[in-house]
Amino acid sequence: MTQRMILIHSPYFFSEERIKTVADWAAVFGNDHPLSLEIGCGTGHFIVERARANPDRNYLAIDIFNRGCDKTCRKLEEEGLANVRVARAEARHFLTHYLTPASLDEIFINCPDPWPKKRHRRRRLVNAEFLRLASAILRPAGAFYFSSDVADYAEEVARLLEDSPDYQRAAQAPVMADLPDYPRSKYMLRALDQGEPMHFVHYRRLARPPALAAPPLQAGFRMNWAAASP
Repeated sequence: MTQRMILIHSPYFFSEERIKTVADWAAVFGNDHPLSLEIGCGTGHFIVERARANPDRNYLAIDIFNRGCDKTCRKLEEEGLANVRVARAEARHFLTHYLTPASLDEIFINCPDPWPKKRHRRRRLVNAEFLRLASAILRPAGAFYFSSDVADYAEEVARLLEDSPDYQRAAQAPVMADLPDYPRSKYMLRALDQGEPMHFVHYRRLARPPALAAPPLQAGFRMNWAAASP
């Protein structure tokens, strides 16, 4: 995968080299507020709304697309929000290498690539291995949010969470048509405008501490993201 790279000079942006210097995200933010992560921040609509509404929380927003990171940083600068940092990173790599066990209060995944063809579904980000990794990074009772405009993806994620010993449902149903006070990303708004329903999943990590066993990073789609040339 190659991308036309944009040099991002925003103080909100953490390059891979800068991420490697972080020993403690609380020190980066200058406080010990709860830390949340959005995986796939797109152009920043969701994270800006969430951070604006929750100034007593810190947020990390990651995306593998450089242009989206740049647009997210620009929105944050316009808003003057000090409680968000942005990084270009692959989700599994970031969780495994740049976060510590029980360090996150929330994980948000909004409308990831659904890989709709049956033969491609193994490429979906959220699977049983990913959920085990996420449970190790979430604190006890930490929240896991997932949304998709593809019903079978949301149903698959909900089924995996229902079957997992590390999570319990935090909503009335495994999959819901709405979540109160949940911001809409640009992609979500476009889908809704086209009459496509959204599907929301909300679970919490059980207090029982799971074993931290990072799944192997399989070769293939989006695994060579870091090698993309400027």
